[in-house]
This record gives sequence, C-alpha cells and structure tokens, in this order.
Amino acid sequence: MRTEDVPRVMEIERECFATPWHESAYMTELSNRSAYYVVACIDSRIVGYAGMWVIMDEAHITTLGVSRDCRGLKIGEQLLVALLDEAISRRARRATLEVRQSNVIAQNLYKKYGFLPAAVRRGYYTDNHENAIVMWVDNITNSAYADKYTELKRKLGEEAAQTAAEGRA
Repeated sequence: MRTEDVPRVMEIERECFATPWHESAYMTELSNRSAYYVVACIDSRIVGYAGMWVIMDEAHITTLGVSRDCRGLKIGEQLLVALLDEAISRRARRATLEVRQSNVIAQNLYKKYGFLPAAVRRGYYTDNHENAIVMWVDNITNSAYADKYTELKRKLGEEAAQTAAEGRA
C-alpha cells in the first residue's frame, strides 16, 4: 500500500467497517517499520487491502477488507496469504487477529489457515459492543505448518487462475 492508495482504501474501509479507521491512521501506519500493508487490485482498481504489525516473533493482523462487489472471489484469502508470507519472511513464529463474533465467514477463512479461537474480548467493538474472537496460529515456521500452507497456497493459485479465466470467457 502506498499513500496514494489511501483514498480508495478509505472507501472500502467505510464499506466494510461500522467504525472505520481515520485516513491519518493509515498514513501513520505506512511510515511504521513494524507494519506491512498491501492492496489487491483488479484491472488496476483497488478492491481490497490488509495490514499487520510484526513485532519480535509475532504478527498481529490489524485489518483486512474487500469491496462488497468483489467478495467471493478469494481476494480476502489472497490478502491473508500475502500477510502470512510477509510474516514468515520477517521470521514471525505465530500470528494473531481479532474478528467479530458474528463474522463466521472470516472465522472460517482464518481456521482454514490454522488460526484457532483463543479468547473472547467482550464488548470489543464500539459500534454495537459485539464481542471479538481472538484467534492465534502458532508455529507458522515449522515444517508441518509449511507443508499445509504450501498446499493451501497451491490450491488458491489454481482457484484464482480458474476464476480469472471464467471472468475472461
């Protein structure tokens, strides 16, 4: 993600989240050496974004959003993979995130990549006081996880290629 991407990211942010971050928060994050932010594009149009912090051996996924009109195209999964790839390259050994208790679709995606519920933060979300599920995946650098992760990425690549081919047909 670059500073010039932030206005479009903010459009998606407002579409995805009841209490969106402020534009200044993204600008600050982009200068944070511990942070990593990425965008997903279709035909040069930003359709999703994600970010995390990597501190010591932990990656904390801070945000992931996909434009409503592009959901169901595996973009969220591709963004998650981009974050995990970067976390692994920065030698993070585990990753965490918070997800709304009602967001079962996101929880299932995270579980697919080995994240497990570890705690509940009661009333975490300020818009409606919904609980957050804290999820963790440990040992993202060990060989057992690497084998599973490599296979998931291979399948995702095949599915993305098929989706792109169907879009061109």
